[in-house]
Amino acid sequence: MAEVAVIGGTGFYSFVADGGEHEVPTPYGDPTAPITVGTVGGRRVAFLPRHGRGHRFPPHAINYRANLWALRHLGVRQVLAPCAVGGLDSRLAPGDLVVPDQLVDRTQGRVQTYVESGAVHAPFADPYCRRVRAALVAADPGVRDGGTMVVVEGPRFSTRAESRQYAAAGGTLINMTGHPEAVLAREMRLCYAALALVTDMDAGVETGQGVGQAEVFARFDANLARLGELLTRAVTSLPDPGGCACSAWADDIELTYDVPG
Repeated sequence: MAEVAVIGGTGFYSFVADGGEHEVPTPYGDPTAPITVGTVGGRRVAFLPRHGRGHRFPPHAINYRANLWALRHLGVRQVLAPCAVGGLDSRLAPGDLVVPDQLVDRTQGRVQTYVESGAVHAPFADPYCRRVRAALVAADPGVRDGGTMVVVEGPRFSTRAESRQYAAAGGTLINMTGHPEAVLAREMRLCYAALALVTDMDAGVETGQGVGQAEVFARFDANLARLGELLTRAVTSLPDPGGCACSAWADDIELTYDVPG
């Protein structure tokens, strides 16, 4: 039913105009919302709001496994994942767009795999699809190519000491939803890449009161039109996913979980 998916982040609750909604039951429970499927740029696109309608689910309570399984079930093979992030690099500024190429997991207690038995070890040295990343970078000349996204548990923001530590260790961005979404996409044999909108500079990067929720939501809302236009251009330019390493890694492995389709 769909070739491409967009998973909308904070404040990004719709993308496909005049699409039809689909309830998709999964072995892992319900996705965070019904999935809207329609046409964008001549491609069949599925849209899923990561946090549900009205931001129902906080980062640690999102059913990531159900979300990715449901998208695969609908036929999706490539996923674009816009998200709100804090900046850890002083060369960034609020409003900047970044397509990260690395991820550091600092979450706790989240179920981050479909593997419940047997020996299945997904390669994750490069957590984002090279081909999908290239399409996102090419869609807007202002997009920064590359960076390391540190994913923390949330829902609280970081202390100054924490954000300084993450920056000193090489972090570029900080976020609460990028993991386990990325690794579950890999286990589902999906091509996946994040598009990060810098909504604020994290607590340890600048002086002042630190980041607040109102600031984050307002910055994302102000950039919705730009994000939508960029994603539409990226969708139309995505290459054929056939043969991509994001899927081919499992060609010779007996998976111990269901990959639909």
